[in-house]
Amino acid sequence: MPVSRAELLRWQFDLTWSLFELHLERLRPEDFLWEPAPHCWTVRPGVDGTWVPDWEDVEPDPVPVPTLGWVTWHLGWWWTVTIDHARGRAPRDREEIGWPGDGRATVDWLRGLRVEWLAVLDRLTDADLDTTAPFPWPDSPELTVAHMTAWVNSELMKNVAEIGQFRLLRAASAG
Repeated sequence: MPVSRAELLRWQFDLTWSLFELHLERLRPEDFLWEPAPHCWTVRPGVDGTWVPDWEDVEPDPVPVPTLGWVTWHLGWWWTVTIDHARGRAPRDREEIGWPGDGRATVDWLRGLRVEWLAVLDRLTDADLDTTAPFPWPDSPELTVAHMTAWVNSELMKNVAEIGQFRLLRAASAG
Protein backbone atom coordinates (compact mmCIF):
# COMPACT_ATOMS: atom_id res chain seq x y z
CA MET A 1 0.00 0.00 0.00
CA PRO A 2 1.62 3.28 -1.07
CA VAL A 3 1.94 6.09 1.47
CA SER A 4 2.55 9.75 0.87
CA ARG A 5 5.77 11.39 1.99
CA ALA A 6 3.80 13.32 4.60
CA GLU A 7 2.37 10.07 5.97
CA LEU A 8 5.83 8.48 6.05
CA LEU A 9 7.32 11.45 7.93
CA ARG A 10 4.42 11.35 10.40
CA TRP A 11 4.93 7.61 10.89
CA GLN A 12 8.64 8.16 11.55
CA PHE A 13 7.86 10.91 14.06
CA ASP A 14 5.27 8.74 15.84
CA LEU A 15 7.76 5.86 16.08
CA THR A 16 10.40 8.13 17.61
CA TRP A 17 7.89 9.64 20.00
CA SER A 18 6.73 6.21 21.18
CA LEU A 19 10.34 5.44 22.14
CA PHE A 20 10.56 8.81 23.91
CA GLU A 21 7.47 8.03 26.00
CA LEU A 22 9.30 5.02 27.45
CA HIS A 23 11.81 7.46 28.97
CA LEU A 24 9.44 10.32 29.76
CA GLU A 25 7.31 8.03 31.93
CA ARG A 26 10.36 7.01 33.96
CA LEU A 27 12.12 10.35 34.46
CA ARG A 28 12.50 11.53 38.05
CA PRO A 29 13.22 15.11 39.17
CA GLU A 30 16.70 14.09 40.30
CA ASP A 31 17.55 12.87 36.77
CA PHE A 32 17.45 16.35 35.23
CA LEU A 33 20.37 18.06 36.97
CA TRP A 34 22.55 15.01 37.54
CA GLU A 35 26.03 15.83 36.23
CA PRO A 36 27.52 12.82 34.47
CA ALA A 37 31.01 14.37 34.26
CA PRO A 38 32.95 17.22 35.87
CA HIS A 39 32.89 19.29 32.64
CA CYS A 40 29.14 19.85 32.12
CA TRP A 41 26.61 22.13 30.57
CA THR A 42 23.43 22.34 32.60
CA VAL A 43 20.59 24.71 33.44
CA ARG A 44 20.99 26.89 36.50
CA PRO A 45 18.62 29.08 38.48
CA GLY A 46 18.98 32.71 37.41
CA VAL A 47 18.68 35.75 39.67
CA ASP A 48 15.04 36.18 38.65
CA GLY A 49 14.16 32.55 39.44
CA THR A 50 14.10 31.36 35.81
CA TRP A 51 16.38 28.61 34.59
CA VAL A 52 19.35 29.69 32.49
CA PRO A 53 21.10 27.19 30.21
CA ASP A 54 24.87 27.16 29.91
CA TRP A 55 25.77 28.39 26.44
CA GLU A 56 28.67 29.67 24.37
CA ASP A 57 28.27 30.97 20.83
CA VAL A 58 31.46 29.17 19.80
CA GLU A 59 31.38 25.54 20.87
CA PRO A 60 34.22 24.91 23.32
CA ASP A 61 36.81 22.19 22.90
CA PRO A 62 36.31 19.84 24.59
CA VAL A 63 32.55 20.05 24.33
CA PRO A 64 30.96 19.89 27.79
CA VAL A 65 28.83 16.88 28.58
CA PRO A 66 25.25 18.12 28.88
CA THR A 67 22.93 17.22 31.69
CA LEU A 68 19.54 15.73 30.94
CA GLY A 69 18.08 19.12 31.92
CA TRP A 70 20.24 20.90 29.35
CA VAL A 71 19.29 18.39 26.64
CA THR A 72 15.57 18.86 27.36
CA TRP A 73 15.99 22.66 27.22
CA HIS A 74 17.92 22.36 23.95
CA LEU A 75 15.25 20.06 22.49
CA GLY A 76 12.53 22.51 23.53
CA TRP A 77 14.48 25.45 22.08
CA TRP A 78 15.09 24.07 18.59
CA TRP A 79 11.61 22.56 18.40
CA THR A 80 9.89 25.77 19.51
CA VAL A 81 11.80 27.77 16.91
CA THR A 82 11.00 25.19 14.22
CA ILE A 83 7.29 25.34 15.08
CA ASP A 84 7.45 29.15 14.94
CA HIS A 85 8.93 28.96 11.44
CA ALA A 86 6.50 26.27 10.28
CA ARG A 87 3.54 28.35 11.44
CA GLY A 88 4.84 31.54 9.84
CA ARG A 89 5.47 33.23 13.21
CA ALA A 90 8.52 35.28 14.07
CA PRO A 91 10.93 32.80 15.64
CA ARG A 92 11.83 33.41 19.25
CA ASP A 93 15.40 34.03 20.30
CA ARG A 94 17.24 31.36 22.24
CA GLU A 95 17.08 33.49 25.38
CA GLU A 96 13.28 33.59 25.15
CA ILE A 97 12.92 29.82 25.43
CA GLY A 98 12.69 29.04 29.11
CA TRP A 99 13.22 25.67 30.68
CA PRO A 100 10.26 24.79 32.95
CA GLY A 101 12.34 23.02 35.59
CA ASP A 102 13.18 19.54 36.69
CA GLY A 103 10.40 17.02 36.65
CA ARG A 104 6.82 16.98 35.49
CA ALA A 105 6.79 20.58 34.15
CA THR A 106 9.45 19.76 31.55
CA VAL A 107 7.78 16.49 30.57
CA ASP A 108 4.48 18.37 30.12
CA TRP A 109 6.26 21.08 28.08
CA LEU A 110 7.75 18.51 25.71
CA ARG A 111 4.43 16.73 25.34
CA GLY A 112 2.82 20.10 24.56
CA LEU A 113 5.41 20.73 21.84
CA ARG A 114 4.52 17.34 20.39
CA VAL A 115 0.87 18.40 20.15
CA GLU A 116 1.88 21.65 18.44
CA TRP A 117 4.15 19.77 16.02
CA LEU A 118 1.41 17.24 15.19
CA ALA A 119 -0.83 20.16 14.19
CA VAL A 120 1.92 21.23 11.76
CA LEU A 121 2.48 17.70 10.45
CA ASP A 122 -1.19 16.90 10.02
CA ARG A 123 -1.77 19.83 7.70
CA LEU A 124 1.20 19.10 5.42
CA THR A 125 0.54 17.86 1.92
CA ASP A 126 3.15 16.53 -0.46
CA ALA A 127 2.99 19.89 -2.25
CA ASP A 128 3.74 21.68 1.06
CA LEU A 129 6.72 19.41 1.57
CA ASP A 130 8.22 20.66 -1.71
CA THR A 131 8.27 24.31 -0.64
CA THR A 132 11.49 25.92 0.56
CA ALA A 133 12.15 25.35 4.23
CA PRO A 134 12.33 28.49 6.33
CA PHE A 135 14.52 26.75 8.90
CA PRO A 136 17.15 25.59 9.88
CA TRP A 137 18.97 26.42 6.64
CA PRO A 138 17.95 29.98 5.71
CA ASP A 139 20.60 30.24 2.98
CA SER A 140 19.83 26.93 1.28
CA PRO A 141 16.81 27.37 -1.01
CA GLU A 142 17.19 23.83 -2.34
CA LEU A 143 16.20 22.40 1.03
CA THR A 144 12.50 21.89 1.51
CA VAL A 145 9.90 21.54 4.23
CA ALA A 146 10.33 17.77 3.73
CA HIS A 147 14.00 18.21 4.68
CA MET A 148 13.02 20.31 7.70
CA THR A 149 10.52 17.68 8.83
CA ALA A 150 13.05 14.89 8.40
CA TRP A 151 15.56 17.00 10.36
CA VAL A 152 13.06 17.36 13.23
CA ASN A 153 12.62 13.59 13.28
CA SER A 154 16.40 13.06 13.27
CA GLU A 155 17.09 15.67 15.97
CA LEU A 156 14.32 14.25 18.12
CA MET A 157 15.65 10.72 17.70
CA LYS A 158 19.15 11.88 18.71
CA ASN A 159 17.82 13.74 21.75
CA VAL A 160 15.65 10.79 22.78
CA ALA A 161 18.70 8.52 22.67
CA GLU A 162 20.71 11.01 24.76
CA ILE A 163 17.95 11.39 27.34
CA GLY A 164 17.51 7.64 27.57
CA GLN A 165 21.24 7.11 28.01
CA PHE A 166 21.50 9.78 30.73
CA ARG A 167 18.54 8.29 32.55
CA LEU A 168 20.07 4.82 32.46
CA LEU A 169 23.54 6.04 33.47
CA ARG A 170 22.19 7.99 36.43
CA ALA A 171 20.13 5.03 37.59
CA ALA A 172 23.15 2.72 37.27
CA SER A 173 25.46 5.11 39.12
CA ALA A 174 22.99 5.61 41.97
CA GLY A 175 22.84 2.07 42.98
